[in-house]
Amino acid sequence: MLKFVNESLILPIMKKLLLTALTFSLLIACGKKEKETEEYNPAADPSATETKAADPSSYDPKRGEGKFTNVELGATLDQAMAGKGEEVAAVKCTSCHKSTDEKLVGPGWKGVTERRRPEWIMNFITNPDPMIDKDPEVQAQLEICLVRMPNQGLSDDDARHILEYMRKIDGVK
Repeated sequence: MLKFVNESLILPIMKKLLLTALTFSLLIACGKKEKETEEYNPAADPSATETKAADPSSYDPKRGEGKFTNVELGATLDQAMAGKGEEVAAVKCTSCHKSTDEKLVGPGWKGVTERRRPEWIMNFITNPDPMIDKDPEVQAQLEICLVRMPNQGLSDDDARHILEYMRKIDGVK
């Protein structure tokens, strides 16, 4: 039955039909949909402005910003705490930080306990966003690393364990 139809005409016609169907499908798929949700308004979201609302001039660069005002460290390393810190760091931190002074995604940890007070480290681990927004040294580091440290949602105990692990990295015995 098809022998009466010129086969050289069928292929161009089928191509045109397919192209028309694809074009029509794209127009429908890319068409403007009804507004399903309200637009996001950062001014109406207190959590979005929370980190930038505080006055940067009130920022304490020695302790950072957060609830830790006085962190007591032992004269010697708490090996058990450092071990737990190493475990937590393996899950939450080492994809971006090395235990050396070498940058990975974020800066290396070697020497951090010599450069920063324990309160600053604990506040940064548990509350990085306002510190990134206000601390000039952190902002300078961000320009080098190009990635903001995410809030990992670590508990105070996890942060303290990581601090002890950092002390171990820095040679505290």
